[in-house]
Amino acid sequence: MYIKSVLAAALLSIAISVQAHEHESAEVFHALRLEIDAGESRENESVAIWDLDGWIGGDTHKLWLKSEGTVSDHETENSEAWALYSYNADTFWDLQAGVRYDNRPASVGYFVAGATGMLPFFIDTEVHTFVSDEGDVSARLHIERDWLLTQKFIAQPYFEMNAFAQEVKALEVGSGLLDAKLGLQLRYEITRKFAPYIAVEYERLYGDTADYANQRGEDSGDSTIKTGVRLLF
Repeated sequence: MYIKSVLAAALLSIAISVQAHEHESAEVFHALRLEIDAGESRENESVAIWDLDGWIGGDTHKLWLKSEGTVSDHETENSEAWALYSYNADTFWDLQAGVRYDNRPASVGYFVAGATGMLPFFIDTEVHTFVSDEGDVSARLHIERDWLLTQKFIAQPYFEMNAFAQEVKALEVGSGLLDAKLGLQLRYEITRKFAPYIAVEYERLYGDTADYANQRGEDSGDSTIKTGVRLLF
């Protein structure tokens, strides 16, 4: 209850801050992207994934929201919800700070600091550091790039990795590199706001985290083929 109260208060503070900064601006913009897909892993497990993110605000100050998670064999494997204040510090970069709440695999709250923007060669990048309510420190890097094969057919390679500064037995993760994910999404934009896609993805666990998975009878690496749809609002 304490975690949820703190996160709710932080979310309210972020929203008020954005509203105050943009009060004098005549224009407030918003964007929302939702990806939902389903597939089957190499171990013949059914997998469904959602990835929702969006923002509201002006050119400089935004409230940035995100939710993502995975359902495997009809059970929620992981679930995250984010609320961040985003400040446009440079033409291609936003600095961000806020909160994240994980409902699965365990109920954990995090304070978040990081940045999102574009590296050279049009590589979209998100990098964030997390400090949990128990003081555990972790980090995540996500990069992706769109390659236009035609005006409507787009290939998007992507890479994501997570790391922890210490072992967290409650989450069954070890220190150092936790996991890495490499994938390729091929989508066809019927319209700019509606695009079905197919994706292939390989994910691998490392170090003590892989050992924890092996003790549960799970492989440390697995590949998945998914089909889904991207919606823009």
